[in-house]
Amino acid sequence: MKKKKIGKNAAEQPEGITRRHFLTSMGTGAAVAAATGPLAAETAREPEALKAQETARITLTINGRRHHLLVESRWSLLYVLREKLGLTGTKVGCERGECGACTVLLDDVPRYACLILAVEVRGAKITTLEGLMVGDELGPVQQAFAEEDAFQCGYCTPGQIMAAEGLLRSRPKPSREEIRRALSGNLCRCGAYEHIFKAVERAAALRTGKGDRV
Repeated sequence: MKKKKIGKNAAEQPEGITRRHFLTSMGTGAAVAAATGPLAAETAREPEALKAQETARITLTINGRRHHLLVESRWSLLYVLREKLGLTGTKVGCERGECGACTVLLDDVPRYACLILAVEVRGAKITTLEGLMVGDELGPVQQAFAEEDAFQCGYCTPGQIMAAEGLLRSRPKPSREEIRRALSGNLCRCGAYEHIFKAVERAAALRTGKGDRV
């Protein structure tokens, strides 16, 4: 094999491509191919995360009415209900999904409004405490809570009522155990649970037209 000198005092090297040069070239080529292949193209198409203060125009259906709003992507449904729409029946409690004071109905299912972003519930049917009233009259669950004295300080009561309403929409005649389970995510720091359970039973009777007391 012919030898090639590089410079006057350079060590002799074999002419042509060396084994090291070949492996280096192949590694570089593979990296370029991977970077420009389908996986890279798929990664490039991934949308960027929404910025916290980015705004969006949304329409929310609340208590049968449509509301057109400009909201920040970080705003919770709880914040929008209270601060932007004045629906203060939904209470601020722990704001981390533990107390149930902010319970509302989404498509008739009880949910914590503090854990839901307003932009997530476009298209859903939202019901708050105010939506249970018929004009100026209390709804059956509200009336039952008043009749059974199912509160002391009353702060948790709106959430308790909404959880009960959600239960009765799916189970018109719930057992006491079903009532316990359905309201287990709503805390009453005053400990009025026995009265609350009686109120739900009373509400079930009122809703079915069998609420007349003997």
